[in-house]
Amino acid sequence: MTRQSFNSTLGPEHSAASPLSVHDVTVAYRRAPVLWDIDYDAPPNGLIGMVGPNGAGKSTLLKAVLGLVPMTSGRIEVFGQPIAQQRARIAYVPQRESVDWDFPVTALDVVAMGRYRKIGWFRRVSRAHREAARACLDQVGMADFADRQIGQLSGGQQQRVFLARALAQEADLYLMDEPFAGVDAATERTIIDILRRLQREGKTCLVVHHDLHTVGEYFDHLLLLNVRIVAAGPTEEVLTEENLRKTYGGRLTLLDRAGAALEQKGGLTTAAAESARM
Repeated sequence: MTRQSFNSTLGPEHSAASPLSVHDVTVAYRRAPVLWDIDYDAPPNGLIGMVGPNGAGKSTLLKAVLGLVPMTSGRIEVFGQPIAQQRARIAYVPQRESVDWDFPVTALDVVAMGRYRKIGWFRRVSRAHREAARACLDQVGMADFADRQIGQLSGGQQQRVFLARALAQEADLYLMDEPFAGVDAATERTIIDILRRLQREGKTCLVVHHDLHTVGEYFDHLLLLNVRIVAAGPTEEVLTEENLRKTYGGRLTLLDRAGAALEQKGGLTTAAAESARM
């Protein structure tokens, strides 16, 4: 992707038109780098899949964008400004494993939390905001479960509720950490339909994804990550057998299966697909 400077604070190679601009970011835990020299501009109005092996730093990158983990070096801008000035424009869907599902709140309460920046802290949730939250539950097919305690919901239903909370924020940049993990086929289809609708509305979605069989179908841009960026750009250019092997390393059964799937979808050349299965 060609980059052009519109804001001198971003540096010469970054664009203020990008909804997310990551400039030379390194994150280390106990001196061990988890992310190393990450430099990336997300395309406006992009549906972007972030792919890589376990421990590649995918969740860490999202948390760095949100300011939840300290950076050893570098900086991150959202729509050309520091994150502190743009938090209201970002919505985040965390991994299910990071949520306390025993907390005594209903599905509607969880979604209403996404309205707090509009409501104001320590103020009561008005009827209008509760109705807005209920409408977001309806969008994800969970309106009938509004009064159900979140711990009583299935994994797929819980994921739908957190997606509804993100929708309630009415953000411009959506960060989602493995929203498809552990959900049923119907929930997966609901999630991708909503992501595509957000894209049509001009939003940008950066989604951590682990299923190589569907990555070519779901996303129009990819970010392949393994501590460092292996490749980034339009899916048809980035999703190659060579890039996948650079990302995952070695000969993996996962890649063998992906080679067959990509051949069927036209994502790889026939020769490359045959190489992936050799």
